[in-house]
Amino acid sequence: MKKFVQDLTVKSVEILSSKHVLLKLTAEESLPPTIPGQFVEVRVDNSPSTFLRRPISINLVDYQQNELWLLIAMIGDGSQQLGKLKVGDTLNCLYPLGNGFTLPNDSSEKILLIGGGVGIAPLLYLGHEIKANKGKPTFILGARTKNELLELDLFQQLGRVFITTEDGSMGEKGFVTNHSILQKEKFSSISTCGPKPMMMSVAQYAYANDIQCEVSLENKMACGLGACLCCVEKTVDGNICICKEGPVLNIKKLLWQI
Repeated sequence: MKKFVQDLTVKSVEILSSKHVLLKLTAEESLPPTIPGQFVEVRVDNSPSTFLRRPISINLVDYQQNELWLLIAMIGDGSQQLGKLKVGDTLNCLYPLGNGFTLPNDSSEKILLIGGGVGIAPLLYLGHEIKANKGKPTFILGARTKNELLELDLFQQLGRVFITTEDGSMGEKGFVTNHSILQKEKFSSISTCGPKPMMMSVAQYAYANDIQCEVSLENKMACGLGACLCCVEKTVDGNICICKEGPVLNIKKLLWQI
């Protein structure tokens, strides 16, 4: 898939929480084809401590509006600078990068999408594409508290949404793999993104129940092209660069202790 380096214009800035901002970017030309699960490497200007590009999952591509959405968790100096962008500013992006999720061939499949924290980002686009292909995705979204649950209204437009919070402030109390829906229903496949311990727990559940499962890894990435070797992961096929051969992988390829 062809890669592009473009200055995208900030069309909209939405503050979702004290730590999260949604940037909607646009371009003069049509945005290129993009697969759910792919990501962009953004150049962070005005940040003396940020020398390398930052990888960010693609939250959604709206081709009708010619918008590319990035959900930013403002943690370090680089991401905090991204959170200061205003409408009309430009953001230099290298994209689309990596391999994405596998879309179901049969619209009748029971597809489960599990996200934790800002790891929900690529699942919105995945759910959007599943619904566009007449599928009916089910979501389990988890966070520490209800104030950290993001884009719930958008997910609810795509399919059934089940919630877990660690403090019990919304939905069921506990982790995503504790939700009662997992004991009540059987799913044909699972796609997940979030903190590694969460994804490993999801993978363990998938293995135990003979369910196909793909995870979106969040290894540290610098170049996005497989040159710097920052994101190497050991797999059954040897060492691979997650930025190039991932970030989405079938759990059967991973050497996790499940």
